[in-house]
Amino acid sequence: MGTIGIAGAGAWGTALANAAAAAGNDVILWMRSPEQATALAATRANERCLPGVKLHARIRPTSDLAELASTQAVLLVTPAQTTREMTVALSHVLPPETPMVLCAKGIERESQAFLCDVAEAVRPGSAIAVLSGPSFAHDVARGLPTAVTLACRDAALAEELANALSGPTLRVYHRGDVRGVEIGGAAKNVLAIACGAVVGHGLGESAKAALIARGFAELLRFARAYGGEAETLMGLSGLGDLVLTCSSAQSRNFAFGQRLGQGMSVEEAAGGKLVEGAATASALVALARAKNIDMPISEAVDQILSGAWTLDQAVDALMNRPIKSEH
Repeated sequence: MGTIGIAGAGAWGTALANAAAAAGNDVILWMRSPEQATALAATRANERCLPGVKLHARIRPTSDLAELASTQAVLLVTPAQTTREMTVALSHVLPPETPMVLCAKGIERESQAFLCDVAEAVRPGSAIAVLSGPSFAHDVARGLPTAVTLACRDAALAEELANALSGPTLRVYHRGDVRGVEIGGAAKNVLAIACGAVVGHGLGESAKAALIARGFAELLRFARAYGGEAETLMGLSGLGDLVLTCSSAQSRNFAFGQRLGQGMSVEEAAGGKLVEGAATASALVALARAKNIDMPISEAVDQILSGAWTLDQAVDALMNRPIKSEH
């Protein structure tokens, strides 16, 4: 596409910048701090977020958001709960025709709005896409084989963006089901917390497998109710991402749940770091209740995070639900 803008230079933003550059694009990588942008330009290494990974030569760090105005597309790679703030800021500098790709996975907590809806409300008429799938920043940054999904309602643009971002080790599939892709990314974070808690509490591999399967059933029910396609959820941005984040302590959500399972408080388990699933849980459950969608695992996570239930109480509640047909 020429030049890709990346708004956000955390681990995921830096990894995507490296991948976009490796795919043949010039990349402008924006970060808030002028001092950190200068340091990154000099050292070519984001040691704070991705130790040991060198910045691609085609990446130019900056702290001036206005520099993204010259790009052909902007990837927004900041936390989910900052999507509205960042989209407003970008709307002041980006031409209306510049597509924006949302790379955070979550639901806005205050409004209970999907991130795509938040961005479209701020930039009406502009193209909004969503990038999601099973991907750890360190894997992508190190050039390990990874596949993700990009969704946009404009099918031609979705294909163009997917081709532009696909490189030697990052394969980007494209779909038109924006809602399904963003639901898969948001809901799996909540379920990953539950899986981590199962492991941390020593409940066994059988319990973890059952939770992943029944959690996926919840995810499908929710997605269907909100206009997502079941086929989307069977792919990378649903099942693929769920399996990855529910199986590895590299997932911040899983690791957070694991510490909860070991008896830490919510604050101790978070350790001062952002946990997207914890921020999303209450909004996900509220949206499910609004449409009478049965999501007992997500409900249990929300109850634990709010302090209403202990982990043992959550397990008892789940195991003593009425017996019913699996489907």
